[in-house]
Amino acid sequence: MTPLEIMELQAKAASNSLQYADHAITRMAQRGIATTEVREVLAAGLVLEDYPNDRYGPSCLIFGNTLGNRPLHIVCSYPQRPLLKIITVYEPDLTEWLPGFTQRKKL
Repeated sequence: MTPLEIMELQAKAASNSLQYADHAITRMAQRGIATTEVREVLAAGLVLEDYPNDRYGPSCLIFGNTLGNRPLHIVCSYPQRPLLKIITVYEPDLTEWLPGFTQRKKL
């Protein structure tokens, strides 16, 4: 993902130009994650992993903390579409991620 694409992603989040996959809506409800928290993370998050050849279209994994200091991971499409599609959202787990939640544990 290029710096320009990251800026486009942030602009779409700021303007609330987001589309939530059914899976994301279900998981957010189960996990008590608000759409405002998603926008907060997208506004300043870090791209951890890039999936340019994902079978459903280019996507990436973003990490950030909400204003309430809640760590979240967000998988979303590239910002090429009119709406940025949120695929899933979750709180990273220390059983799978190193402290800081920016690197996966090696298994």
